[in-house]
Amino acid sequence: MPRRSARAEMLRLALAREAARLMIEHGLPDYGLAKRKAAARLGVTDHAVLPRNTEIEEALAEHQRLFVPEAHASELLEMRRAALAAMRLLADFEPRLVGPLLSGTATAHNDITLHLFADTPELVAVQLLDRGIPHEFAARRIKVQRDEFEAYPAVRFTAGPHGVDATIFPLDGIRQAPLGPVDGRPMRRATLREVEGLLAAEA
Repeated sequence: MPRRSARAEMLRLALAREAARLMIEHGLPDYGLAKRKAAARLGVTDHAVLPRNTEIEEALAEHQRLFVPEAHASELLEMRRAALAAMRLLADFEPRLVGPLLSGTATAHNDITLHLFADTPELVAVQLLDRGIPHEFAARRIKVQRDEFEAYPAVRFTAGPHGVDATIFPLDGIRQAPLGPVDGRPMRRATLREVEGLLAAEA
């Protein structure tokens, strides 16, 4: 039994690393798709050994640290600068940086993801129109409790070469962060000032 357990753990680790590689090199957009593709590539049919999202995130960080440390650091810095510019543009809506760019595992395939807070989505659109920034509306399904999702409007635009995906919450949505897709815990959100601090530390 111990040998079987050890083998399962080794397979889980191999799947996590393959899923991370696919996300980095092929731009797979989410953990679920990446782990399914990794399982297919490695011929794994036992779902019990599929890695958790947190294990894939750890494998992402490991891959970036071991194989592309300088390129990743440069990429992260450029994307965070673009995020800061977008947050300054939308400062009226208390922007928060979330997701892979904040955690440090973002790749060139990731969008800059923000949370905004406004009475209506139209207020955000007016701000962008006033600045002459092309944009489009979308909808995002956000996990608010363990088995509960809610739909929120989102706006998409570009900041330099990077896509920005900003979900718009009501004003009181700033009090409680939704649950993250990686660990199911309330998402970490960084204010404009905190992102400025991140960039100052990286300079």
